[in-house]
Amino acid sequence: MTNDEKLTAARESFSGKSMTESQLKEAVAISDILHAEIERSGSFIEKLVDYSHAYARNEKFDAMRAEKIIRDVYTATQGQSMNQTREGLKAAEDNLPDDAQARALSCAASIGQLVQAAPTQPFYQAYDRAAVTLSAEFGITQVAAKSLMKDVFQQNYGKELYAHGKQIEEQFHKPVREAEMAARKQEQQPVRSQSQSYS
Repeated sequence: MTNDEKLTAARESFSGKSMTESQLKEAVAISDILHAEIERSGSFIEKLVDYSHAYARNEKFDAMRAEKIIRDVYTATQGQSMNQTREGLKAAEDNLPDDAQARALSCAASIGQLVQAAPTQPFYQAYDRAAVTLSAEFGITQVAAKSLMKDVFQQNYGKELYAHGKQIEEQFHKPVREAEMAARKQEQQPVRSQSQSYS
């Protein structure tokens, strides 16, 4: 759904009918943030409470009303409630297909390649990218995808995925990162000495 389609759907929700354009845009943005959090962790209550308070802070409604608005807008833009989204992800995790372990192992193995390939990246980013890919394929949370990759990697290689990934990061990403930082420091050096000579 595009942003314009989301705004239209939100406008047609029960809460959306009485909202200003800026209130609606903010509620859609918050519902998108909550959707991303559910896809990541399978949880939304803490962020919903936090964002409801923040949303209501400069409005003429309280946090309880803000939460109701956000829930309405979420349902309108996502086609289901936050809880239904969460339950769907959980059900998918509980009923993984037969090829899930093989696919998880493939994604776990790809992390080392992602860390090494130019431009190199830190382990945490590569791990996250692999988890996003796996979670999208099987309709599970990213936390569940990471757990699955970690387990199958340990079973198949007899070592911890995190330690293995950090070792590759140390070997391939860290030297590149340190060289970039040194080059950046060199570039800033002449600027500093020029500004000091002016003062």
